[in-house]
Amino acid sequence: MNSNSIDGVLLVDKASGMTSHDVVAIARRSLGTKKVGHCGTLDPLATGMLIVVVGRGTKIQDLLMSEDKEYVGTMRLGIVTDSQDADGQILETRPIPELTRDQINAAFAKFDGDFYQMPPMVSAIKKDGVPLYKLARQGKTVEREPRFVHIYAHEILEVRPDEIDFRVVCSKGFYVRTYAFDIGNELGCGAHLKSLRRTKSGKFNLDPSVTVAELKTEPREVLLEKMLTLPAVSRMRGA
Repeated sequence: MNSNSIDGVLLVDKASGMTSHDVVAIARRSLGTKKVGHCGTLDPLATGMLIVVVGRGTKIQDLLMSEDKEYVGTMRLGIVTDSQDADGQILETRPIPELTRDQINAAFAKFDGDFYQMPPMVSAIKKDGVPLYKLARQGKTVEREPRFVHIYAHEILEVRPDEIDFRVVCSKGFYVRTYAFDIGNELGCGAHLKSLRRTKSGKFNLDPSVTVAELKTEPREVLLEKMLTLPAVSRMRGA
């Protein structure tokens, strides 16, 4: 790719413990350009696919953001947190009943196809211009609008006495931590999301991605070579 024309898409494997905005800031420094954005926020806890758009790539940001996502995750049963994930404060602990595979299958099956999901208070959705997580930090709870979401597929990968590993393919705007919270309620013991990894977004998977460490340390020329051109992105999407 011509280094004078920094337009395209860079697939980054986000590390845990950092925000999606942190990744954008690193990309701006490493690529030497300010026109950088990302498609679909990943919570600090989560790892995996973050689509970083550069230059004219920012014009297709909304298009790429609207596509389906695939995640693999682990939910921890018996512990409910205020953020619905492992980064939050524990609200309550409950005993975990001996669950049969049929009970677990039924709880997951209840959240297939189309349904409404209530976004968590600890989220980036804005109420009167203020992100909900800022209001939540002030101890406030506000009315949230349920979101219409869709699950295309799910798979229960492994069940342990206090944890369930799963895979889910879902629409944009889907909160996987709320999914864990809701399934925990269905199982009668509560749950929170212990870990999460986004493995696909639209037609993109992690195969050609760069790690955050590589984004920080690789020479600019190497990063530019790893970027997907806009025509390549268009071909991949079948557009």
